Amino acid sequence: MLEVEKRTIFMSSNYPKRKRAICMSVMTEPKIENRQAQPYMGIRTRVPMQKLDVAIPQGLGEIFAFLGKYGVGPVNAPFVRYHIINMPEMLDIEVGVPVANTLPDEGHIHGGVLPAGRYASLIYTGIDHGIQGNAALLEWGVSQGLVWDRWETKDGDAFGSRLEIFLTNPGEEPDREKWETEVAIRLADTQEG
Repeated sequence: MLEVEKRTIFMSSNYPKRKRAICMSVMTEPKIENRQAQPYMGIRTRVPMQKLDVAIPQGLGEIFAFLGKYGVGPVNAPFVRYHIINMPEMLDIEVGVPVANTLPDEGHIHGGVLPAGRYASLIYTGIDHGIQGNAALLEWGVSQGLVWDRWETKDGDAFGSRLEIFLTNPGEEPDREKWETEVAIRLADTQEG
């Protein structure tokens, strides 16, 4: 029997009613889980938000080609990691593909490890709902009294591990409105309260 996951929204009543209605059918309930460290191969770059739709697939294409050259496959879904977020200006991001073990660096493709720890996450459907998905998780975290693994820098808000994980393979599902993406943000090791 196939279970259908409940999709809902966790927005305060001051969130615009129209946006709440849009989000209600595109997000899962947030959850907290422990995750193990995960090796990956990635490309780190700085890009304005308006160029993400070019930078992400281009970077992932390069990484998959690199892995293919060595006969290495992914062990999990590809992702974008947001190191520093400054929405009006530049984002410091890294696109990555999880692997069993990192390979030697080559050019701008390098190995890394997503840190272990407690993560809060949710899944949103439809590639154009990313901002709402991130906002919902952040707002839910505040309502739960969570402390993110986050700090301020001169370049923007830095995160120990803030991810969007691409659960849907575009080669198998071309309809962008059906793509599922997990937003996952690492919690600080010490929680207040």
